[in-house]
Amino acid sequence: MNFSLDDIQQKFRGCGLKSTPQRTAIYQALVHSTAHPTAEDLFAEVLPTYPMLSLNTVYYTLGVLRTAGLVQEVNIGHDRARFDANLSPHHHVIFLGCQTILDVMDPKLNRLTSPSGLPKDFEITQYQVAFRGYCGPCRQSRASNTASSSGKRPISQ
Repeated sequence: MNFSLDDIQQKFRGCGLKSTPQRTAIYQALVHSTAHPTAEDLFAEVLPTYPMLSLNTVYYTLGVLRTAGLVQEVNIGHDRARFDANLSPHHHVIFLGCQTILDVMDPKLNRLTSPSGLPKDFEITQYQVAFRGYCGPCRQSRASNTASSSGKRPISQ
């Protein structure tokens, strides 16, 4: 996503939000990120420009942006909530070792049918597919740690 400062201010006005410099900087950092950052990540990115910024302000701003429907919280089993400004239908690949999150844009996943066994009056309003696993380096690290903790040496491949 590529939003200009004017685009962001227009989005804020459309949601009835005040456009403060800190709020704009936090949202701008989020819309230009594909890393699904934490509040702490956003704080670290914006702090050099706004040295008086507090982590509490970042958390508050993320709550306001989430309530306004401009960001979503991606809470997928990590120790801290992650945030995403990409609101288009998409899914995620979640790296369990290094905790990387990647977007998956696959239209086939957006056409899934309702699973059987749901109550007749249940209305699905949204869903998200998450693929969880380990990347190559994390798999190797896990294998090395398992071998060293068991006293065995890892087998070279």
